Amino acid sequence: MNDEAKQSTLQNYLLKKYKRMKNNRTDFETRFWPVRRRHSGLRLMDTFFQLYDLAASKKRLTNIMHYAVKRNSWIKEDPAVIFHFRQSMQSFIRAGYLFTLKEKKWMATTQMENTSQFTLGLLSEKEYQNPLLVFKKAFREYSVHEFDYFLSRMVYFSLGVYDNVPERNIVSPYIHLTKMLDAAHLILERKVKNKHKSIV
Repeated sequence: MNDEAKQSTLQNYLLKKYKRMKNNRTDFETRFWPVRRRHSGLRLMDTFFQLYDLAASKKRLTNIMHYAVKRNSWIKEDPAVIFHFRQSMQSFIRAGYLFTLKEKKWMATTQMENTSQFTLGLLSEKEYQNPLLVFKKAFREYSVHEFDYFLSRMVYFSLGVYDNVPERNIVSPYIHLTKMLDAAHLILERKVKNKHKSIV
């Protein structure tokens, strides 16, 4: 099968996948990392970062975005790798949503002294002190289904060359996802530090 035929087959597969996804309700029993007994946002977040470190996940997300808006080129990675990352991100998004539901009492207070802008990244000072705010804001603006759809569209456009480009509003969901990655990493990092302090 030549490259043109492969791309056509991939496009048809993706198109059918996205049409089904638009009509299906959000599945919180994520097939990638099923949690049968008790949903745990923190557990899913931890699993995600065992597969992808923070820098690698943000870089891959940015790379997908970059190629999704380019008309004459496509991402040169194995599509299976990109699909796996998309599925991982979908589980991560569910983890964030579950975290807002299950961990309402979780608060993190961190002193802002000697905290540089580089450390903050896209997070505000309030979000750095309490990363839960990042998830609350994200899910006030977009549903889990809408984040899923955004990711699928970005992957679709990044893997091929098309005459049209993604919808205009792609920056806001991308920023929310990037901030959620930073926030989740902070939450897990502080959880480990707090556990260590309690032991000491």
